[in-house]
Amino acid sequence: MITKLTGKLLRLQDEKATLESAPFEYEVMIPEFTRRQLQSNIGEVVALHTIHCLDGNPTTGGRMFPRLIGFTSEIEREFFELICGVKGLGAKKALKAMVRPVQDIAVAIEQQDVNTVKTLPGIGGAMAERMIADLRRKMPKFALMAKKNVSESSADVERNIVDEVFQILCSMGHSEAESRKLLDAPLATKKKFKDVEALFQAVYETQND
Repeated sequence: MITKLTGKLLRLQDEKATLESAPFEYEVMIPEFTRRQLQSNIGEVVALHTIHCLDGNPTTGGRMFPRLIGFTSEIEREFFELICGVKGLGAKKALKAMVRPVQDIAVAIEQQDVNTVKTLPGIGGAMAERMIADLRRKMPKFALMAKKNVSESSADVERNIVDEVFQILCSMGHSEAESRKLLDAPLATKKKFKDVEALFQAVYETQND
């Protein structure tokens, strides 16, 4: 079983990353949050902590396809495995739901914040309540990631800036796809952005070029 994959990040698509680890290329499914973390790393060597799953529905006679799902840290992978265990959720829905940082989702579950949890894609009120009932006692470990970010590296800081600008763009009425496209251009320049304001300004400067 492949538990970690290191290679050159060739390209990113909405739900997958392609890594080159000679002589092979690997297609790895990723959640939206991980995609945003990787946007500024195209062409660079990255490492993804991976898990295997089977995609398909054998009960209807369909074929089953093996998939690799990847995350930028082991704790994110562990969180994904945990929420996949909630009845009625599964890998596909769990992957789609992870649009926010793991610590944010964990804090919402731990605090029994149904209103926040149910805003995750594919998670309605009933599923949010089930997630909270099943997982809230298991969340302290993941919620503490927020406190650890006080001493985070510069790379982590930039990832958080990208995530915050993404959330702002979505709150302004842009769809997730539009927000990704707006961020892609300034991040492709490989410039370092010191704060949210700098990246936000670059988004619109690039758009107007």
